[in-house]
Amino acid sequence: MEHVVIIGNGISGITAARHIRKQSDCKITVISGETEHFFSRTALMYVYMGHMKFEHTKPYEDWFWEKNRIELKRAWVKTVDFEEKKLYFRLPNDTDDKEVKIGGSISYDKLILALGSTPNKFGWKGQNLKGVQGLYSYQDLESLEETTPRIQKAVIVGGGLIGVELAEMLHSRGIDVTFLVRESSFWNAVMPPEESALISRHIKENHINLQFSSELDEIIGDENGQVKAIRTKSGEEIECQFVGLTVGVSPNIGLLKVPQGNMIGREKPAFVLGVGGIKLNRGILVNEYLETNIADVYAVGDCAEHEKPQVGRKNIEQIWYTGRIMGETVARTICGKPTKYQPGIFFNSAKFFDIEYQTYGQVTAELPVGTKTYYWEHSSGRICVRINYQADSKSVTGMNTFGIRMRHEIWDEWISSGKSIEYVLENLPKANFDPEFFKQYEKEILEKYNAETGSSLTLKSKKGIFSKIF
Repeated sequence: MEHVVIIGNGISGITAARHIRKQSDCKITVISGETEHFFSRTALMYVYMGHMKFEHTKPYEDWFWEKNRIELKRAWVKTVDFEEKKLYFRLPNDTDDKEVKIGGSISYDKLILALGSTPNKFGWKGQNLKGVQGLYSYQDLESLEETTPRIQKAVIVGGGLIGVELAEMLHSRGIDVTFLVRESSFWNAVMPPEESALISRHIKENHINLQFSSELDEIIGDENGQVKAIRTKSGEEIECQFVGLTVGVSPNIGLLKVPQGNMIGREKPAFVLGVGGIKLNRGILVNEYLETNIADVYAVGDCAEHEKPQVGRKNIEQIWYTGRIMGETVARTICGKPTKYQPGIFFNSAKFFDIEYQTYGQVTAELPVGTKTYYWEHSSGRICVRINYQADSKSVTGMNTFGIRMRHEIWDEWISSGKSIEYVLENLPKANFDPEFFKQYEKEILEKYNAETGSSLTLKSKKGIFSKIF
């Protein structure tokens, strides 16, 4: 019986395991040192805030794995022998700065690397002090819980989605939070100016000390190795007992890297050969079938780097839904149905305190050449919609929304089929996914467009679960 081994029990690895089981009778083993079971990573913040318990974050009951003959192994992989098709495990308490200690092994016929991400560190002085951490893993949550009783003031470094989550988490425990953002407005490298300003206002409204154009220079510790303050590049010193490093994540490929001493004197090529000759760059390099350069070895999710990304897509996309699609795709290939990775229309969603955010298609900080945009914002300054469209054909290319829930399948259809800006505005209620009795704003959105363009568009549909996609 063919044995498929998956390192990593996140959304990519578990989706691959589930779909391989649906299509085959092979033996499946999923390995993770982080947790025994797959869990919803984005729900960690709600565990900390007391909205749920950790067991509530499991998408599947504990009996699911045995019933579906998916073996779960709790272990950290120390190294991979690609020639022998064998994984060696780390002994408990073994760390990377010690001599390698092997704690058992397992053989595979096919291997899926779903190693996930690791929070970035950029060599700041004091970055390894106690009370300094990111927020990615279950172990990060445990560490934060242990540290919280000592925290009166916290500093968060890096203006991204994880930073906002961590700010909300700490604020929920009554902790004074200072948020250092290098840019002049929150997330303005990703969002257009209006959306960036909206979210910047909202974060401040939630009593977070948001400091723009501010960069971390040094983390200062006390005599016990605990963080006691930070210093910015402008020389300001801020007292704190916790520092959250949320300056993005990188592919978690440490176990595949060759020690630096082995690279001395070598000219660095466009890629680096890791252990066993696997090709690495920022992540594990894969082709359109998610295959690495080593036979029977695949990479999916946050750790995968596409050698030839599709037009308009990044070579590394660390997003929940792309990880799920990669898991489904690699399962088909492993089960004898070679399938190219097709991520479809880009989308993402998040929540900034109590404002929900969705984006579909292409909406960048700067408007692309040949693209026009329509922006509507409610007088409250907490709700908005932006629609980008081609200047010549008027085909919709992307959308941002804050404070109005939109239906994914509707926007996916509108963008992929090239519906016009006029069509979309007249049928906008079809996309509304807010609960019943929520106020709708489609009339206001349409009236502003008419006023700006001299058009006389009218709403042609009403919101309803029986609305048909045209």
